[in-house]
Amino acid sequence: DSLGQRIDQLVDFELRNAEAVEAIRKLDASPIDGQRRGEGGGVIDEVRSFLRGERREVEVARDVKFRDLAKGTAGAGGATIQTTFYGQLMEHMIEVSAILSAGATVLETASGETIDVPITTAFSTAALTAENAAIGESDPAFSKRSLGAYKYGVLLQAPRELIDDTGVDLEGFLARQCGRAVGNALGVDLVLGNGSSKPAGIAPAATVGVTGGTGVVGAFTADNLIDLFYSVIAPYRNSSSSAWLMKDQTLAAARKLKDTTGQYLWQPSLQLGVPDMLLGKPVRTDPNVAAVALGARSVLFGDISAYWVRLAGGVRFERSADYAFNTDQITYKCVVRGDGILVDQTGAVKAFVGGAS
Repeated sequence: DSLGQRIDQLVDFELRNAEAVEAIRKLDASPIDGQRRGEGGGVIDEVRSFLRGERREVEVARDVKFRDLAKGTAGAGGATIQTTFYGQLMEHMIEVSAILSAGATVLETASGETIDVPITTAFSTAALTAENAAIGESDPAFSKRSLGAYKYGVLLQAPRELIDDTGVDLEGFLARQCGRAVGNALGVDLVLGNGSSKPAGIAPAATVGVTGGTGVVGAFTADNLIDLFYSVIAPYRNSSSSAWLMKDQTLAAARKLKDTTGQYLWQPSLQLGVPDMLLGKPVRTDPNVAAVALGARSVLFGDISAYWVRLAGGVRFERSADYAFNTDQITYKCVVRGDGILVDQTGAVKAFVGGAS
């Protein structure tokens, strides 16, 4: 590389030197007053005589044209100005699903066959029994929840020329945004899915804990949140996985609530990486939770680990140069298979529902 650069410099020097010699030759032969100089009366000799002080003036040529150069005009030098390309693609931000990071239990499997999870729905109850009296029978009740593997995918294509000639990590960007797309698509159903040919979302499956008042368009009060907090029984409420789940706009309304002493219920975190607290429990936000509205389940609280998410085979990002061979396009495909269900539906997670009117 060093020798090649040196060679280029020498070649460039020789070319410029040859151009200079040719320019002087033309100038030396330029006419003055319609007469062409002869060999001893060239302009070079006249310049040298002028520099020695033997001549008071020298006329080089009358037909030489001058013009100003300008950066803003392509023909006046602007075309020689280089442009700089910033080699990193600036990605805009969007809201993304957060149910997986909110504390849900995640099962990762290599295949997608149905998984049945046995659960209890009721325990035996005992009763005070008199001497010699028959002891009453009370059996526990069982059920099961099933987790399948619904497929979410996205496909896009790009011409080979774009992939080969781009100045940024375009394939890396495509992989990231495709993964984000399928994650968001799955995330919507993990929160709002009705369980019919799709995951059963945490919001529809949650037990109603508190219903808001009327005439406030579904809004909640500080008392409503306190009641929702204590509607979840202590074993779930005191779990390390218990948390609030709502969207950002709802959280903004919750931050403005005060107790009877005028103190904000909101407790901002003072430690990096530790979520903010509401009534002593962390607050997680997910854009898919319903906004405050009539009849909307806008606030969830409880043991989020009771919601199970199944991911089959992880996230697949695949590239094919054969799928669109006739158009010379590269095809990218991203697929994720998953399902979700609130395994414990006995009140582990409860919801605030806005008033009906």
